[in-house]
Order: sequence, then C-alpha cells, then structure tokens
Amino acid sequence: MAKENQEGSSGWWALLLAELLRTAVYKRSQGRLVRQFTCLAMWVVVALAAWRMHEYLRVLATGLPGWLAYVVPLVVLVAGLWVGYRLVQFPPFADFLIAVEAELNKVAWPSRAELVRASVVVIVLMFGLTLVLFAYDTILVWFLRTVLQVT
Repeated sequence: MAKENQEGSSGWWALLLAELLRTAVYKRSQGRLVRQFTCLAMWVVVALAAWRMHEYLRVLATGLPGWLAYVVPLVVLVAGLWVGYRLVQFPPFADFLIAVEAELNKVAWPSRAELVRASVVVIVLMFGLTLVLFAYDTILVWFLRTVLQVT
C-alpha cells in the first residue's frame, strides 16, 4: 500500500515536470477567463517577488557583484512567468479552473438596483448596531462607575 502511494506521488511530479516543458495549451476554449485571471495573479506575485529580490540584492547584499542584483531577479521573473503560465495548463489544475468557471456561470448575479438596495440595508443596519452597542457600553460604564463604584 505504501509503495502504491509512493509511486502515485512520483508519477504526479513526473507529470508536472513534463507539463512544465510542454508548449501546448490544455483545453484551449474552456475556462479561459478564470485561467487568464489566475495566471495574471500568479504573474503579479512573481513580479513583486522578483522586484523585492532585486531591492534586497541591490541594497542589503553589499558584498556581491552589482550585476547579480539584476540577473538573479530577471531569471526568477522569467522562470516564474513560465511556471505560472504552464501551471494553469496543468491538467488537474486546469480542470479545476474550468469547473470553477462553470460554477460561476450558474450564479444568479444581482442587478444594479438590487445590489444598491442590499448595500444600503447592510450599511444602515451596521450603523444601527453600532449605535445600540455604544448605548449599551455607555449605560454599562455608567452603572459600574456610579452604582457599583468600580473604577
């Protein structure tokens, strides 16, 4: 049993490595929007990490050659962009994103008028609850200080 789990996990890593080296797009027309936004989010994270790495190498690592502050973050950026793009093409992850988009298409989104009405109700209730809690707190503080003389 343990041997089967070990073979299954190594097969998954081999599949992931093979996917990173491919250039084909998995199920091109399905789940496009969710995959594009997921890929964009991964790219933003990678770009911010590479920028932060550049800042760290440029400012804090003083004993290193100057070109290293540009080359290492650039390599990380290019590799991260490629991995982000290929990760949304990885069949198990891509199938999950396709299913997410299919579920989002089933959602009944509110109209603008319904959204405004619901937002007003929530905001008014929050202010009302704030006033009620403020009143309770004020009354409790008055009661503790004057009646029970707790400081």
